[in-house]
Amino acid sequence: MYDPLLDESIGANAPYPNSYWADVTAANTLGNAPADDGQLNKDIEVDVAIIGAGYTGLSTALHLAREHGIKATVLEANRTAWGASGRNAGFILKSSGRKPYARMQSQWGEEVMRGIYQEMCAGVDTVKSLISEGIDCDPQDSGYIRVAHKPSMLKDLIETAALQKKMFGYDIQVLTREQLHQDYMADHNAYGAIRYQDGFGLNPLKLAWGYQKLARKAGVSIYCDSPVENWQQETSHKAGQQSQTLQVLHTPNGIVKAKKVVIATNGYSAKNFHPLIKSKTLPVLSQIIVTQPLSAEQLAACNFLTSNVIMDTRALKYYYRKLPDNRILFGGRGAITGKNATDPYYAKRLLAVLKTSFPALNSLRYDYAWSGWLCMSLDDMPHVYQNEQRTVFYAMGYCGSGVSFSVQAGKRLAQKVAGVTVPNLPIYQTPLTTFPFAPFRRVGQWGYFQYGKVKDRWF
Repeated sequence: MYDPLLDESIGANAPYPNSYWADVTAANTLGNAPADDGQLNKDIEVDVAIIGAGYTGLSTALHLAREHGIKATVLEANRTAWGASGRNAGFILKSSGRKPYARMQSQWGEEVMRGIYQEMCAGVDTVKSLISEGIDCDPQDSGYIRVAHKPSMLKDLIETAALQKKMFGYDIQVLTREQLHQDYMADHNAYGAIRYQDGFGLNPLKLAWGYQKLARKAGVSIYCDSPVENWQQETSHKAGQQSQTLQVLHTPNGIVKAKKVVIATNGYSAKNFHPLIKSKTLPVLSQIIVTQPLSAEQLAACNFLTSNVIMDTRALKYYYRKLPDNRILFGGRGAITGKNATDPYYAKRLLAVLKTSFPALNSLRYDYAWSGWLCMSLDDMPHVYQNEQRTVFYAMGYCGSGVSFSVQAGKRLAQKVAGVTVPNLPIYQTPLTTFPFAPFRRVGQWGYFQYGKVKDRWF
């Protein structure tokens, strides 16, 4: 599997992974992906080029066209949402990455903390607004359940609920183990929970396809099978005009000269892709399985009543949801390197954990297993930033919480590209931090995984 820490090329024209999303989306659309502009096969000059046709790139292009009258050109190495945008679990949450709001408050003060919270809320609102324009992406009932994976963690969840009620006026239910098992699902590894009224699950690939349709309707050009293989700068000198520096992007069959470029590749950014993002993120594999459809008897035995999205309190989190066809999607950490990404050990481990939560499913098998790269930042926060010349921009570091916020990041990227002032918040005014000892990032990741195993079991 492609490994962004090792490979300097992402490749081109690769098929979607063998995922549940790819299968069900193809079945629902008779195999017809939304139209794009094909492979770039000519040289062009544009105002704005966007690299990556995932949520971030499509949102940036859409908002540039709608709100600023700028028709961007999107370059995608493979196909729309081939990366994380089409591989994730489809959780829409008001999430800020991995950094708790209480820590933001202590570091930056209440005003900044609330500003970041409002941005995360705006991300969810933007997703809902775009869905309301006719995107068919199978949204399920609202509700997000955080389960305590051991009794001591329920106290922490209750304290979190109280703090968030005070900070944001959140309507959060506290559920005892008995209430959770009776009204939602009888997860044997859950010792109570808190439940948010918002948050929901959907089909992430269909969502991205919907964004693509909206973007092209707004006049955006989207070239697939067009990886950027080489990137240079060129200063043009025209008689009677001020010299101008252009970004020159080489694809297999065409060259793009752009005044401004947006890097929207997140966890799929190839090694040494651009100095602005070099050594500033850690790509981490997440693994997902989707089971066979559960029978009525199996659902009853687990009392699996809810289709809310669910996540536990482990350092090495597990997350799951019941899909519209009564399958269970279950996810967690995957391999450390791309070389081991397809090792069946990781999918089998997830299935084994699922069965400890629901012993009645002991004979259950999975029909789908796939993995994808998340993008972690050193400070556990996403960042939307640019170079000093304001010619190259990026948004990345969503830390596994990008399905909704990436759309808001794209909106803010569009404003930055258009020269519009964005909120004075650290996520928009500070760059990603370079990882110390960057060549050894994976050693640190391995160490954290070992720490997480111990912490989740004993502390």
